[in-house]
Amino acid sequence: MPSESQFTLLGKRRFLPFFITQFLGAFNDNVFKNALIILIAFQHMGDDLAGSRYLVNISAALFILPFFLFSSTAGQIGDSYEKSTLIRGIKLAEIFIMFLAVIGFLLESISLLMAVLFLMGTQSSLFGPVKYGYLPQHLDGAELTGGNGLVEMGTFMAILSGMMLGSALMTVEGGEYVVSVVVLVVAFAGYMGARNIPLTPAVEPGLRVNWNVFVQTWVTVRMVTRNRTVFFSVLGISWFWFIGSTYMVQLPNYTREMLNGDESVYILLVTVFCIGISIGSLLCEKLSGHRVEIGLVPLGAAGISLFGVDLYFSAPGTVETSAGPLMIGQFLQLEGGLRCLVDMALIGIFGGFYIVPLFAVVQQRTQKGILSRVVAGNNILNAFFMVLSAVFGIVLLGKLGYTEDEVFFIIAVLNIMVTGAVFLLVPEFIQRFRARLGSLTSRLL
Repeated sequence: MPSESQFTLLGKRRFLPFFITQFLGAFNDNVFKNALIILIAFQHMGDDLAGSRYLVNISAALFILPFFLFSSTAGQIGDSYEKSTLIRGIKLAEIFIMFLAVIGFLLESISLLMAVLFLMGTQSSLFGPVKYGYLPQHLDGAELTGGNGLVEMGTFMAILSGMMLGSALMTVEGGEYVVSVVVLVVAFAGYMGARNIPLTPAVEPGLRVNWNVFVQTWVTVRMVTRNRTVFFSVLGISWFWFIGSTYMVQLPNYTREMLNGDESVYILLVTVFCIGISIGSLLCEKLSGHRVEIGLVPLGAAGISLFGVDLYFSAPGTVETSAGPLMIGQFLQLEGGLRCLVDMALIGIFGGFYIVPLFAVVQQRTQKGILSRVVAGNNILNAFFMVLSAVFGIVLLGKLGYTEDEVFFIIAVLNIMVTGAVFLLVPEFIQRFRARLGSLTSRLL
């Protein structure tokens, strides 16, 4: 068993430049996305709640749609070309897209900013298969869970810090101009980081790329089904993004309408959620015994549902005051306010236990020559589930009249049903959970 901590990877050239590049990419995405969400939910739409809900869910769908459309092509490219060159090209595209974002902010054009969101999703869909295909080429089996834990921690800390910065900048006068400068600078920094990523040879250099996205999408998704455990792991990952997307998309209006909170309360909720996922991701290496351990997945699933249900019962519910939106201090004084934060943090921690082992299983048990394409298939299914999440939110909130806290409760109950079905179909998850629980118990005793 290796004695080195996963953090030693941050001192190695085979990992650090890649980590910085993917961190800055996720950070930039979320600076822009959250600046746009704040613009829509708190500024542009004014008191038009229905319009705000509609545009927020449409923006989520626009970012995710390219993953469904272009991941199959990206997977083929990721397997057939050298990866460090691909990453640098993708980062150059990000710089161009951010120039368009600057124009959108200067013109105050919501439609152009929505188009930029779609282009950002396209750029991210190209990066995803390369990102997860890169790790197994540079990390051995004992490092894979720790490396994935660091990447997931970095991703969610990038989401958190990007959201916080994007939100904070949009609350000051002229914030859209500052956001414009930030997204350009970060895009350039990401490209400079990518220049230090080491050579990563193509795993299938003779592969002929099929540019028919519709045919290849079907072929790519079928690749995911070759290994039963990999297939259900991918379905588990996709379901996680359905849950996570629902929380992240509905939190702005949950904060505004159910808690009567201002932007600072929204940022606080996102903060504890993302920090929770980061903590859970990092703990996976220790809990798994420095190996790929799918026994953590049932533990994660149980925690997500348990604290998701408790969130519904602990949250203060609709709060009305004559003094305007509540700030953080006022929110924490509400009965159930602190419990609400604890629930959000624990949902995140157990989410980390759930997602990191699933990614590691996909990387470990997939044939290396098709890994980028299987990751692309994973991204296609992720995108499908996230678009479903946006539709789910529109239907429940807009058509059926549910409130955001009721949507969170429904998600927690559905999670019990979905993950329970997966564990019945693939008993290895429960078998490994029992074995790991027995090992941890014996060590404690």
